[in-house]
Amino acid sequence: HADRAALWREASPLTHAGKDSPPVQFIVSSVPRFSSGREAMAARLAMFGIPTDTVALEGAPHSFWLFDPWLAPTVDAITGFLARTLGPAPARAPWSPDLGDGRYRNPILHADYSDPDAIRVGERYYMVSSSFANAPGLPLLTSTDMVNWELVGHALPQLVPGATFATPQHGKGVWAPSLRHHDGRFWIFYPDPDHGVYVTTASDFAGPWSAPHLLLPGKGIIDPAPLWDDDGKAWLIHAWAKSRAGFNNVLTLRRMAPDGRSLLDREGAVIIDGNRLPGYRTLEGPKLYKRNGWYYVFAPAGGVEHGWQSVFRARRIEGPYQDRIVMEQGATDINGPHQGAWLSTPQGGDWFFHFQDRRAYGRVVHLQPLRWIDDWPLIGEPSGKPGIGQPVREHAKPVAGEFARREPAVGDEFDGAALGPQWQWAANPQPLWHALDARAGHLRLYAQPQLPVRALPSVLTQKFPAPAFGVTARVELRARRDGDQAGLGTMGLASDWFGVRRVDGRPRIVSVRCAQDGACAETLGAALPGYAVSLR
Repeated sequence: HADRAALWREASPLTHAGKDSPPVQFIVSSVPRFSSGREAMAARLAMFGIPTDTVALEGAPHSFWLFDPWLAPTVDAITGFLARTLGPAPARAPWSPDLGDGRYRNPILHADYSDPDAIRVGERYYMVSSSFANAPGLPLLTSTDMVNWELVGHALPQLVPGATFATPQHGKGVWAPSLRHHDGRFWIFYPDPDHGVYVTTASDFAGPWSAPHLLLPGKGIIDPAPLWDDDGKAWLIHAWAKSRAGFNNVLTLRRMAPDGRSLLDREGAVIIDGNRLPGYRTLEGPKLYKRNGWYYVFAPAGGVEHGWQSVFRARRIEGPYQDRIVMEQGATDINGPHQGAWLSTPQGGDWFFHFQDRRAYGRVVHLQPLRWIDDWPLIGEPSGKPGIGQPVREHAKPVAGEFARREPAVGDEFDGAALGPQWQWAANPQPLWHALDARAGHLRLYAQPQLPVRALPSVLTQKFPAPAFGVTARVELRARRDGDQAGLGTMGLASDWFGVRRVDGRPRIVSVRCAQDGACAETLGAALPGYAVSLR
């Protein structure tokens, strides 16, 4: 310093700090000499009204930012400082299928949009999926390129019959629906395995949708799909659930009135019997199409985790049908692959949607190219078996051009008149469960009688959105008595949540884990300074 004082002054931040300096955050270790001059720097910036922030990491060495356990606190400190000085950063989607270079990756929806069905109307694409006992049901998604999808709402505000779904009915409710556009309207045919097949229609895909009409009452009738033929006749094909009907592995065809209000036969006819096909089991999920004078039934078999996709064709809708396996897992890690939908672009390209069972992540949606060879489809890319495709992990997008990236919403600031479309309740919602107008920018959840999470109807849920993601919720518990609590967690066959509970008049951390057998264990943690907490 004595020899090169000018150089030292030039190198010092104090020489340059002034009215045009940016806000500064100091993240310092436990070694004071490594942050020498910090106080002088902060004082100089304060003269110009420029904010500074200091985060001291106890026990950290000089190179703390490179190593755990200091890496995560460093990242958190930087993230918080940037948010305070620059404002909140735009939310980044936890999963995006659009690679930005004209290609996409599978799954195109890394969320539980089980049993997808999709159609094209003009140059826009539409999709629905199963929703089981969650309400609202029948999610509605739209896209302009088959890759970037936006969740726009639900077709079923309340599940029917209402008395049944006033309490959680896990695994029941809305099973695999089919979506069609006919006679200027959108149609959804959906099955409830315990009640029958319902029909709802709308002139606008976003709704409102008509009240569900019970077209075909009965137990075990699943996976319906309609076809309006060129001669004006209408048909309905469906499968059977062994858990309710006592049998499965067959597909039944019924004559339907063109208005979709009634069926014209009493029993229908089995047109494809998987029991007569070597190796077939659990034949289900049929979709009925017509092309080049052929009637096609796209249907999976073999079960959701280990099955394959078959196609059947016939010159007459009643059969007899020829069969062919057109896609299986092959050499890929995409198990299943299970039921979905065939559609075409305006340019004539053919594509197929299907789902993959990812267990706790749900049934995620994949998009596969489809090609026709001698009036048989081959789905995906050629495998080691002639005529049988296997799923692709990446591919050129179906529609060329620039399209804005879209993903189903996940975050919610609760500043609108309604909950975001990503939210679903564990049962038909009641007015006294929540309010959005009780406090601006907040969701108010009214206290409910205590039950295990899986048995509680007033649980607000959304789907896992990606293979890895984080969730943060700001919660303020207005506790009136001991035992009042609020929390954040995951719910499946097992559940695990944590949050804040009033205990002996004070706020404390609580965590509760319930196993698949329903047995729950809880742990009380430390006392908290207040009832307003961030849960992550």
